[in-house]
Parts: sequence; structure tokens; C-alpha cells
Amino acid sequence: MRSKIRQFRDTVAAWARRRKARADDAGLTLVEMIVVLAIIALVAALIVPNVIGRPDQARVTTANTDLRTISAALKMYRLDNGGYPTTAQGLKALAEKPTQPPVPSNWSAEGYLPQAPVDPWGNPYSYQSPAPGGFALKSLGKDGKEGGEGLDADIVAGR
Repeated sequence: MRSKIRQFRDTVAAWARRRKARADDAGLTLVEMIVVLAIIALVAALIVPNVIGRPDQARVTTANTDLRTISAALKMYRLDNGGYPTTAQGLKALAEKPTQPPVPSNWSAEGYLPQAPVDPWGNPYSYQSPAPGGFALKSLGKDGKEGGEGLDADIVAGR
């Protein structure tokens, strides 16, 4: 029986020594932490400049996508009602049934868009129905003015 107790005591002591050795090796030193932080700072310095200019490019892409969606809604409006909304009715006619002539005869009860659209810069899209069977649709770009270059350039869709 004493040999069993001694064997148990030796096993527990060995286990405690292994546990203490692992505890002494656990954790990071200050030098290791500084190295990791330096690597993170270096990677951030390389990546951040490339990502900063992307929001404006994303807005241009969003405006192009919006123009395609609005164009599709205008075409559905035309299929239901025999023509596009007038310039005076504007794109609001896709969200709310127009009350000024010509009042659409077969306007969809759900509407064609959930709300009157605005471009990614917060300006309303420009809509004109200049000729029978056609329309002109555009975003005035970042500056909200006609013309421009780069991000300020007009983004145009139409039929």
C-alpha cells in the first residue's frame, strides 16, 4: 500500500513540475509584442493609401447601377402605361402615381421604385423625356453640376 501511495505522490509531483514549466514559458515578451506591432503598422502603412480613394469610385459604380435600375423601372412603366413619365412628372412617377396629366391608366399599385431616387452624393437624378419613346437620365456627379471631369463628370444613361 505504501508503494502505491509513493507512486501516486511521485506522479502528482511530476505532473506539477510539468505544469510549472509550461506556465513559465507561457505569454509573450515585450520585445515580441513590439515586433508584432511594428509588422502590423508596416502592413497598415502599405494598405491604407490604396484603400482611401475607393469610396468615390464606389459611388460612381453605385450611380451606374442605379441608372440601370431606374432605366428598367422606366421601361416597365412604359410597358404598363404606353409611354414614359413626362419631364414634369419626373422620376417621382415611379414611386407615386402621378396626378398631373397624362395620368397613367395602368399604374402598378406597388409602384416601380420604393421611393424617388437620389444619386450617391445625395442629389436627385436628372430625368428628361424629350421625344416620344425615349428618355435621358443622368447623375451630375460629385459636384452636382453639368459637365465636369473625373469624379465630377456626369454619369449618363438613356434610350
